Amino acid sequence: EVQLVESGGGLVQAGGSLRLSCAASGFTFDDYTIGWFRQAPGKEREGVSCISSSEGSTYYADSVKGRFTISGDFAKNTVYLQMNGLKPEDTAVYYCYITSGYRNYWGQGTQVTVSS
Repeated sequence: EVQLVESGGGLVQAGGSLRLSCAASGFTFDDYTIGWFRQAPGKEREGVSCISSSEGSTYYADSVKGRFTISGDFAKNTVYLQMNGLKPEDTAVYYCYITSGYRNYWGQGTQVTVSS
């Protein structure tokens, strides 16, 4: 059974930083993409950032470029999202996901709240 365990969410003031972690286990595929979506109240889920295990290539949503950094420790099947310069509009539940081919798996989510 594939499991994604997220940690690192919390409450922070605007301009502050948080680091999210996601540890994946229980899968057998070699090449995968792992990353984060987020969903704010009343809004659709949006992609934030992801990283490829095979090439290390990364993607960032325009709204977080220059502020968030994704990194992966693929020996531990763990991905990190360093979030700096947080803004109130970054408030959301952040979901870790892993995908390979047609297979997609999601974590339970971790709340990030940025106060103004």
